[in-house]
Amino acid sequence: MNDFDSGRPVVLRGGTVLPMDGHRVLPRTDVLVTGDRIAAVGQDLQAPQDAVEIDASDGIVMPGMIDTHRHMWQTAMRGYGADWTLTQYFVWFYLEHGRLFRPEDVHAGNTLAAIEALDAGVTTVVDWSHGLQTVDHADAAADALQSVPGRYVLAYGNIQQPPAEWTATPEFRDFVARRVTGDDLLGFQLAFDVLGDPSFPEKPAFEVARELGVPVTTHTGVWGATSDDGIKLMHEHGFMTPETIYVHAASLSADSYHRIAATGGSISVSTESEQSAGQGYPPTWAVRAHGIPVSLSMDTSVWWSGDLFSAMRTTLGADRSREHLEAHAKGETVTHCGLRADEVVAWATRGGARALGRDDLGTVEPGKKADLVLIKNDASPVSFPLLNPFGHVAFQAQRGDVHTVLVDGRVVKHEHRLVGVDLAAARRQVERTVEHLRSEMGDEAWEKGMNPEIPATKILDNPYTYTDYRSDSTHRL
Repeated sequence: MNDFDSGRPVVLRGGTVLPMDGHRVLPRTDVLVTGDRIAAVGQDLQAPQDAVEIDASDGIVMPGMIDTHRHMWQTAMRGYGADWTLTQYFVWFYLEHGRLFRPEDVHAGNTLAAIEALDAGVTTVVDWSHGLQTVDHADAAADALQSVPGRYVLAYGNIQQPPAEWTATPEFRDFVARRVTGDDLLGFQLAFDVLGDPSFPEKPAFEVARELGVPVTTHTGVWGATSDDGIKLMHEHGFMTPETIYVHAASLSADSYHRIAATGGSISVSTESEQSAGQGYPPTWAVRAHGIPVSLSMDTSVWWSGDLFSAMRTTLGADRSREHLEAHAKGETVTHCGLRADEVVAWATRGGARALGRDDLGTVEPGKKADLVLIKNDASPVSFPLLNPFGHVAFQAQRGDVHTVLVDGRVVKHEHRLVGVDLAAARRQVERTVEHLRSEMGDEAWEKGMNPEIPATKILDNPYTYTDYRSDSTHRL
């Protein structure tokens, strides 16, 4: 591991490279990294004498994945809300217990989420950090991100106050002056939602974003919360820009999609979230028809897995399911899939880079930032045969197959183990947060929050109960 800490060049030898500049696949190809950049891509590369060599044969080398919407502060509550609807999520975090999170709890969640991302080959994460009730919370969030060797964007938000209020405080301006310093590994956005009030109370927050020269990321098309009215307000006031990221966009009209397409923004699709929580049907089947750029995200570990393999897999499934459903309703049959595996892999890599305005990320090309992932697992029977690399990434690979990860040219995971990460310290932080929240809530509220009531289900009468006949196969049971 000391070899990686010394700043020596790194060469990944003989892998199947997915450059993500189209549909190309480069077999038996080397990738040379010097400093923070990809120096060369090709077969049998000459590497500097002091280069560290990593055997990538029988593996896939691809760009680091990019998650454009993750509520990292909530990761200490991993799996707690597995049976929630979106309404229960809103009640728990927005109205009841979200206020209990101290700065150290935000730090704990962010630290664990950042480590978790690297482990899964996600090299860049937008921290949709809407739990920043005070600037102390914001400093804790930034400190945590800068303590883990990944690439992050702090999307500053506060669900406990209107955006026009918290963006106007001197404390917020001081935070921006102190922490938004142009650090290449820590970007900055504003994160808030537009609720559709005709008076457009969010307008001052957009003006602050424009003054600071930073993008806005916003949840749109969330059933019962944000609608076409918000998109119309943003558009009519000139606040829809190519840098704007619209999260979910799952229950919007064609008019809103036209406005997004016309102004050049992108949509962050969180398929696991949309298909489970209730924002609306995962929208890629509609978005593709409007030519809107797509990136992928996982939303929150309170419910879902913190990797983009699941995001790719569920996105393909949801899109294809909708395609079949629409065809069947018209008495037609889909004979060729419209959404292909290589496209969702592109959304998980190049799509995220495009959304963040980072043309130096998302592809494996000389001169680009060396954010790379090697998928290889010689101990797994699922690692071979490697016939369709894009299909393998989207449908076969998983977190445990991430062999090596580089961020900014630095090896942060190798041979399936994280490098330079204190997981034990992160565990202790999270344990303290869980203990604090459970103590503050009380055992009864804690259990009730984790186990919401189950709606009553009516069992339909079955008319086929008028005979004792059972088929031969039943008799054989």
